[in-house]
Parts: sequence; C-alpha cells; structure tokens
Amino acid sequence: MKVPLLDLKPQYQSLKKDLDAAILRVAESQYFILGPEVDAFEKEIGAYIGAKYALGVSSGTDALLLALMALDIGPGDEVIVPTYSFFATAGVVARLHATPVFVDSDPVTFNIDPRSIEAKISKKTKAIMPVHLYGQSADMDAIMAIAGSHNLQVVEDGAQAIGVQYKDGRQVGTIGDIGCFSFFPSKNLGGYGDGGLVTTNDPALFEKMKYQRVHGMNPKYYHKMLGGNFRLDAIQAAVLRVKLSHLNAWSEGRRKNAELYARLFVQAGLSEGPGRTSYDSKNRILLPAAVYREAPIPSTYYLHTSIPNHHIFNQFIIRVQQRDALREFFAKHEIVTEIYYPVPFHRQECFQYLKPDMRAYPVADRAAAESIAVPIYPELSEEQIRWVVKSAGEFFGKQNRESLVDEG
Repeated sequence: MKVPLLDLKPQYQSLKKDLDAAILRVAESQYFILGPEVDAFEKEIGAYIGAKYALGVSSGTDALLLALMALDIGPGDEVIVPTYSFFATAGVVARLHATPVFVDSDPVTFNIDPRSIEAKISKKTKAIMPVHLYGQSADMDAIMAIAGSHNLQVVEDGAQAIGVQYKDGRQVGTIGDIGCFSFFPSKNLGGYGDGGLVTTNDPALFEKMKYQRVHGMNPKYYHKMLGGNFRLDAIQAAVLRVKLSHLNAWSEGRRKNAELYARLFVQAGLSEGPGRTSYDSKNRILLPAAVYREAPIPSTYYLHTSIPNHHIFNQFIIRVQQRDALREFFAKHEIVTEIYYPVPFHRQECFQYLKPDMRAYPVADRAAAESIAVPIYPELSEEQIRWVVKSAGEFFGKQNRESLVDEG
C-alpha cells in the first residue's frame, strides 16, 4: 500500500471550484503583487491569529529576515536560537552578519530549552528566537520572563505552527515582539508556492516592516531605510483566503490521525504511550507528548510545567533507536518518511567558524539521530495509518528474530 508523506491532490479536489475562481479573479484583475487580495488576506489572517497587525511577505524565511531587520539586528549582535530547527532560523541571523548563539533542546518537545538560555546571554545579545517546532508551542512563559529580565526582543518562528494556542488561549505569533509564519505548500495552511507572514501588536514595528518589505520605500522611490523585496503575490493571498476557513478542520484532522497512531502503536506493543523521553525494554517507539486531548500528559513527563498540551501536528515525529533501518524498511513498504532534521546547526559546516562545543547539545544530537516523521496529513485514511503501524511491527519483529539468531 502506498502512503505518501503528503498528498495535496485530495485537498485541491475538495476546494477546486473556489480555488480556481480565486485564481481566475486575480488573473482578470491583473493585480498580481500586494493589492486588494493581499489587503483582505492580511485582515482575515490577523483576525484569525489574534494579532493587531499582519503583513503578507514572500516566504517564511523572508518573514524571519524582515523581523530581524525591523529590530535592527546586525554586525556585533547576537541572537539566541535553538540548534535543532530548519536552517532558516539560524541562517537569517548570519545573513545579517549577526551571530547565532545555539541552545540545546527540551527533551520532551525538542523545542528550545529555556533552562539553557540564560547561560548564553551576553552583552551582545539582542534577541531570542524560539521555534514552535512541529506545530507545538515553545515554553513562552519562561522565554518571555528571561527576555524581560534582560531587555531582549523575542521573534517567534511559527513557520510550522499557525493556529497553535498557548495555554492561556493566545495564539503563537502574538506573544513575542514579532511572529513569523510560512505558507510553504506542505504547511497546514499552504499556498501554491512560497509565501509568509509577519505579525505584531506594536504599531511602530508594523509601520517599519510595512515599508521594509518594499525596499524601505516611503513614498515611492524615496528610501529612509534599507529593506528588501519581501512582497506577497496576490495569487498566493487569494489561494490562502480560500483555504483559511478550512484550517481548523485540517488541523483537527491531523490531531485525530495523531491520536489514532498513538493508540495503534500502544495496542501493538510498540510504545508505552506519549511523553517518554528514554527507552526501556518494553517500548521501541517514543511518541510525541501532546497527543491525547482527553487525557493530558502527566506533569511528571515534563521538566517544566508551563508547556501547553496543544499540537497541530505539522509533522508527526516518532523516535526510534534504529531510525535509519526503520526508514529503509518503510520505503520498501511504500511508506514515505522524512527526517526533521538530520544535522543540528552546531554540526553544520557553514557554522564551524563559531567553533561550537560539540558536546554541549546532547538532546539535539539525540533528536537528529532518532527522529523520523511519518505521514500525518488530514486526508490520510485509517487503512494507511494501520499499514504504517503494521509495517513498524513487522520491522521490530524482524529485528527481534535476527537478534535471537545472533545470540544463538
């Protein structure tokens, strides 16, 4: 049975009439960059997120870059980032000739570990950039407290987490100074190409970013500041407007699929349930912590208590010690998987000039070695999910048989 990592065709077929009409509307208007579609989308997405201001931009990476430019991050400045994330998180810092300062991961969520941040703060530190990894919030209470005590700015990288609610009901992207999102096609809310968003509740930052996304121009051809070409295309805005009303249902579909995975893995004897951070003789697969809504994860699984149990599952990440062998076995069974992310920043060749301590990030290294994403998109069938779990069971059964033969 074929199980793709993501199949967007069913989504398109279900919305084909509305999506085609939206694209045709833009074509007939001949207004392709910014304009009425983008204005309308910004109002609608800002209201959805709960941000006072929202600006559509050209990509999630450009959202991060614009946010740092608006905060005047540059040479001599340091920005604290998790070492385990998509490359853009650290890459945008280096592009501005500032220094990314790496922090290890929390062992439960693999988000940035707040307990490790304070030791990395120096006189050069200007901002903290937490990532809401996989579709779950970082520990924003702890991060905002640290930022407040050191007078630091906070840029939230919510590229994988649009619609994620923090424990008090606020959505990510509204807690720090600036929130950043991606509309890459594989995201829960994905466009038909690259696209992104910045959000803020600060009117001064909003005005600054509004002009910086068009080369710092105000009025036309007059530039008081440097910016970039960070504009959102009208076609992307039109497509995203159609999809936005379905986002909650799609995220709910992902959560239901995650719950089904968890139940089946436990029933198959492959896992002892969500939230474990280490292996024992019984569990072969470690599951994400925030899976069951009806049965919140016991606080003993957490190293700090303010992590919310809300997850939109942009990815469904399991951990196995035989990760690469399992991935190869899945491929033979036509199950497509992905590794997010195999190389933490401190091990990337382009960051070796920073001379990172390779022993200082054990949790991130473990995540890079053990994590594997299995298909989770909302149109995934129960039959496909059961095939993934059955295949995993066959893999571990084969491993056990081979182990017995070796011992014999």
